[in-house]
Amino acid sequence: MPGLPPPIDYRLLRLDPDGSVTLLAARDREGGRLVFPAPDDADRYDPVMLPRTGRLWSWTVQRFRPKSPPYAGPEAFEPYAVGYVALGEALIVEGRLTGAPLDGFAIDMPMRLVAEPFTLESGERRTTFAF
Repeated sequence: MPGLPPPIDYRLLRLDPDGSVTLLAARDREGGRLVFPAPDDADRYDPVMLPRTGRLWSWTVQRFRPKSPPYAGPEAFEPYAVGYVALGEALIVEGRLTGAPLDGFAIDMPMRLVAEPFTLESGERRTTFAF
């Protein structure tokens, strides 16, 4: 998807020229622990690009409109799937699930990171991620 809007946050993800997306984590130099999203502390953490594929660890369906803020979606709410995806041996990341009907997901299902367009309350378009 070349021509995507800018990332929702440059510390969270990187958009690649081919339209793919990479999640940005960090490794604590002292303890070796991975954290996502990457903290803003270059003195303590080294940047790490997370794998783009993984396995569905757990999931659910959000069936009611979350309170606002923080939810900034449309008034006409539509249920969506959300899950935890194990990205290799690296980390488990929470994200929206797309590409299947709401009852079409299963634990240990292969997942792939994708770019997901997002509209801010201001109407400005950004790119976030989904699996």
